[in-house]
Amino acid sequence: MKNQLTKQDTQKIKEEIKHRKLVVRKEALEAVKEARAHGDLSENFEYHAAKKDKNRNESRIRYLEQMLKNAVLVEDKSREDEVGLNNIVTVYFEEDREVETFKLVTSIRGNSLEKRVSTESPIGRALLGRKEGERVFVKIGENGGYHLEIRGIEKTDDEGDRIRSY
Repeated sequence: MKNQLTKQDTQKIKEEIKHRKLVVRKEALEAVKEARAHGDLSENFEYHAAKKDKNRNESRIRYLEQMLKNAVLVEDKSREDEVGLNNIVTVYFEEDREVETFKLVTSIRGNSLEKRVSTESPIGRALLGRKEGERVFVKIGENGGYHLEIRGIEKTDDEGDRIRSY
């Protein structure tokens, strides 16, 4: 499956890879060397922690490089009155009688705790291209789902969003 990324997403990923290779990698290698100098490696907690940090950094670099390799560039092509990528959307959940606001983003920036919902999620797919005032059915699984109403759309960009860590 191809990863949907914006130009801004790819730039942020490239910057993180560069930082991890030039700064974090060097610091991690230095920490391993220093911890190794403390003696017996079998009981050296600092050495094992330093190795773990080094390996985590290398794993993140590989993950991000793979993300870029499998990327498909996407951009917001929605009209001014339609829900699109990077839009802040206010919706009314009929079943719960609650209003929520969240931002539609690419999956690499999705974070439900920060109210950023992926356009590849069921709710994201259901909302894309819809207009304020529309009643939308969000399909969950084969036989389930729920209705919501779009109460507001605010056009924004992806400038301040962080890419997700794993």
